[in-house]
Amino acid sequence: MNQTQPTDTPTQVPPTPLRCITGAAISGGLGYALYLLMISIATTFAKKPIHSDNQLVISLTSAVRTLVVGVVALGMGIFGIVTIGLLALAVQLLIQQLTKPKNN
Repeated sequence: MNQTQPTDTPTQVPPTPLRCITGAAISGGLGYALYLLMISIATTFAKKPIHSDNQLVISLTSAVRTLVVGVVALGMGIFGIVTIGLLALAVQLLIQQLTKPKNN
């Protein structure tokens, strides 16, 4: 006889203001770290000019540098937006908890 074991179904944990603030702190920290990385990369690129007479090399190097800084800036922006969204969700949940009538 084939007996199948019941599988664990993932249950969704409702969001709480504390979880939202914790997630926002983590996301904000990562966003700030990416900001510092972006500034460091841009400063390093600015201190090291391109030494070439070939126009193709200059164009490709400029494009790669722009791409690298842009990707890091995009990651920083995404983490920043996530941080703002989680903080807004925490405020919304706090307001809902404070205005919800208590049934005892």
